[in-house]
Amino acid sequence: MSSATKFPARMSVADFIDWCPEDGQVWQLVDGEPVAMAPASTTHARIQAEIARLIGNHLLERGSACDVLMAPGVTPHLERAHNVRVPDIGVSCSAGGDDGSLLSEPVLLIEILSPSNHRETWANVWAYASIPSVREILVVSSVSVGAEVLRRRSDGSWPEQAEVVSSGELHLESIGYVTPLMAFYRTTRLNTRR
Repeated sequence: MSSATKFPARMSVADFIDWCPEDGQVWQLVDGEPVAMAPASTTHARIQAEIARLIGNHLLERGSACDVLMAPGVTPHLERAHNVRVPDIGVSCSAGGDDGSLLSEPVLLIEILSPSNHRETWANVWAYASIPSVREILVVSSVSVGAEVLRRRSDGSWPEQAEVVSSGELHLESIGYVTPLMAFYRTTRLNTRR
């Protein structure tokens, strides 16, 4: 972002949506401050596209009313008026967005974890956990085959630790999806490593 860019000291979600430039960048609103996200690596982008394709095909085959979207804006429940976070992938079974710009009532949010975005990714994960409709959060590694799944319990609480999946099948209960973990890495060089 150039130093000439001006915006209010603590932007609201409405201000952010009005302000957000179409400059090829992906922007988040973090506690009222616009933050540009770094471009994804090729491996990150391949994993993101493959996961979105696989989940999208699964939803279509089931005749599901759910939609899968890449890089949707979501508003955490906490500090809702000053935050728009952008997961790599989101799934919602709701009919529309808050105002057409934000994913309404996501049930599954997915992040691709890269070494350069570790802190920001986990900060987003904890923000996602505050969204009442979110049932699962999946964090997929971009440097090795592996994932972590956080699944909301029936009492609404979250586990203290994520379920670690390093091989075998990955279960996403929120959308009734089971797949070999390796399927997410099909188009990457990671698919040949063990």
